[in-house]
Amino acid sequence: MRKNGRKSDELREINIIKNFVSHPEGSVLIEFGNTKVICNATIEDKVPNFLKGHHSGWITAEYGMIPRSTNDRMRRESKTRQSGRTMEIQRLIGRSLRSSVNLEKLGERTVTIDCDVIQADGGTRTASITGGFVALCLALRTQDNSDFCSSDIIQSYTGSVSIGKVDGKILLDLDYDEDSNAETDMNFIMNENGEFIEIQGTAEKGSFSKKELDSMLSLASSGIKEIIKIQKEALNNYG
Repeated sequence: MRKNGRKSDELREINIIKNFVSHPEGSVLIEFGNTKVICNATIEDKVPNFLKGHHSGWITAEYGMIPRSTNDRMRRESKTRQSGRTMEIQRLIGRSLRSSVNLEKLGERTVTIDCDVIQADGGTRTASITGGFVALCLALRTQDNSDFCSSDIIQSYTGSVSIGKVDGKILLDLDYDEDSNAETDMNFIMNENGEFIEIQGTAEKGSFSKKELDSMLSLASSGIKEIIKIQKEALNNYG
């Protein structure tokens, strides 16, 4: 048994609180156990220079951890001095969420998803993607009119979860202690059709077999199906 009595194939408790911040077009607080991330979505009627005149929109993300989101205070990062980890995660969030929408139907708009980790206990990137998708949907709903239908823009729900091998066992949705001791650490992003958007994985210690990889793929698929069900409940079955 894991912390809090979780089974190997059991997610942490996931809570999604909508409209957590009043100013953004879309906002949620998402909790994966003790990991808590505020995801805010902002819509602007402009696109990056490389998309001007192409009648296509853009989705991008920024990610950060506040100084006491971890056990010890970490230095606050400025946008010009971000760590490689921060840049890698925010690019991952952007790629994942772009895959969930029809950018042409979005029109020449940019949606920026700000993911701010206020408490970290493992899986901050997977929580950011999962919560960021809900914030994105909420933001797009605010634009609905006779010429804009948010449900036509969303192509598929998108969720993310971590998988790891800890003490030789394959576990779903790692907390910090499990992630720190994992022999293999993987992150999966999938859509509601069971298709993979991105897989990140590495053997931190030793290696892993094809049989173990197949087990991780299967466990990720079932976990993300459950996560997408929670997203749909939060959005009242969007569209």
